[in-house]
Amino acid sequence: MPGGPMASRPLHFFFLLDCSSSMQGEKIASLNWAVRESIPDMRHAAEENPAASLLVRVLTFSHGATWHLPRPTPVENFSWTDVKTSGATDMGAAFRLAAAELAMPPMTERALPPVLALLSDGGPTDDWRAGLAQLDATPWGKRALRVAIAIGQDADRAMLRTFLGNPEAPLLDVNDAEQLASAIRWVSTVAVRAASTPAGGGSTPAPFGAAKWTPPQPVEDDGADVW
Repeated sequence: MPGGPMASRPLHFFFLLDCSSSMQGEKIASLNWAVRESIPDMRHAAEENPAASLLVRVLTFSHGATWHLPRPTPVENFSWTDVKTSGATDMGAAFRLAAAELAMPPMTERALPPVLALLSDGGPTDDWRAGLAQLDATPWGKRALRVAIAIGQDADRAMLRTFLGNPEAPLLDVNDAEQLASAIRWVSTVAVRAASTPAGGGSTPAPFGAAKWTPPQPVEDDGADVW
């Protein structure tokens, strides 16, 4: 109603997490810790823009893909249950599963551009190009703000850049636990702020501009594993 409070627009944030067997050990432990620690920062980023209602979902992929957090969950109710590793890297299955949720319906026209945050330490083991084409064919999949985290030396960076589909979109390279935690915090805050303030008030996310991620420098001889 005129003069009444402005209704917030839904902003869907999707984590797409590689839980293949190559992630076992320190990588998956660091990922679980980093996502859990990022939740207060996500809540703060959401509070900075009350015109957006931040909803979180989590999708994992290994042998196939599955919803770890299937329902759009308000960030104030978001809590973390650890993910585990097994099997292959069926990223195409993850793209198809996400695509089904980015069609209209269940998405609505008044939503803000969703955020797709993809994390992987290897190369896909299924037909990822077909899955990505299905994601791109959805109205909101095409407009989504995409970020990607390449975990360790074996991550398929060429594939991740294809997923991003935009040379200005950030591909974050991480090689240890501290860098992974920093990257997840950055994705969980900067991407939320960018997606919640579309350029010109339309349906296109504002550019990241000067908001660049700077990885923490590893401390020499600190005993930490380099991936």
